[in-house]
Amino acid sequence: MARIVMDGLSKVYPGGVKAVTGIDLDIADGEMIVLVGPSGCGKSTLLRMVAGLETITEGTLSIGDRVVNTLEPAQRDIAMVFQNYALYPHMTVYGNLAYGLKNQGLPKDEIDRRVQEAAAMLQIAPFLDRKPRALSGGQRQRVAMGRALVREPSAFLFDEPLSNLDAKLRVQMRVEIRQLQRRLGTTSLYVTHDQLEALTLADRLVVLNGGMIEQVGTPMEVFNRPATVFVAGFIGSPAMNMLDADWLRARGGMPEGLPGGTTLVGVRPDDLRMEPVEGPSLTLTGQVALLEPAGAESHVYVALDDIAEPLTLRVPGLPTVLEGAAITLHAPLAALHPFDKASGRRLS
Repeated sequence: MARIVMDGLSKVYPGGVKAVTGIDLDIADGEMIVLVGPSGCGKSTLLRMVAGLETITEGTLSIGDRVVNTLEPAQRDIAMVFQNYALYPHMTVYGNLAYGLKNQGLPKDEIDRRVQEAAAMLQIAPFLDRKPRALSGGQRQRVAMGRALVREPSAFLFDEPLSNLDAKLRVQMRVEIRQLQRRLGTTSLYVTHDQLEALTLADRLVVLNGGMIEQVGTPMEVFNRPATVFVAGFIGSPAMNMLDADWLRARGGMPEGLPGGTTLVGVRPDDLRMEPVEGPSLTLTGQVALLEPAGAESHVYVALDDIAEPLTLRVPGLPTVLEGAAITLHAPLAALHPFDKASGRRLS
């Protein structure tokens, strides 16, 4: 295991394009950190900087007790699992798992021990004599993970490893990765754009935007108390509703108790109610624009006067309202998230 410390890491490409700016992050031994954010936010670039596949423009990167800025990838004692599996098509599963160990010059019996243990752990022992083309997508991903596992590295790096899998298999592999990481206790850095993947896998989330960190915290800290408007909109599905405080004041719907200077009020779809709530609350009146059944729950889209985007309400089962009906929504004061519009930062 190894602690990973990033101190002011930045990456600037030729032409002055800033991909990553001033990243400070301390990853503890055995911790599972998930980097999440939209495409182009710098998460894969940051992962590749840790792997040694991208040079570091500024800052210091330490893995364990070593500064590794100038070390080659092979010298960093890390193993990486890629999105596209990166398997050798002409080799068997056994050959793919053993290849890196042979290059290290390990004895045959040690190579065989590691390969057999990894294959058993990942449930791919029956496929050791097969070529990658004879495997399903999930089995190929297990082989890619096994190739990292046999190296017994200080840290695992995962670059969107599940994005090529179908939805059902993605859920299964997500569970397996989390169980495996907990069992091994290996420090892990995982990149994804899928917020559900991020919320379920992480010990701590790192939300990136424009090459900079927006927030670091446990999944529930980030979900329950987003630090910025960006995090509030990115984490959570459906996304948090945002209302202009001046619009609320003009209609007498601004609840007492929110901090002064509030210019945006956020409320999650789960926190809106069709029944009155006790105590100070937000009250909104609109018209049901669309009903969207989604299995065990439904999404109700409510149009408000002078607001371009409808509000989203999440309800269990099928809603009791009809499209076109007038509706009044309520949310308790404690469920509201106040933000400053200029800075985008959360207000106390």
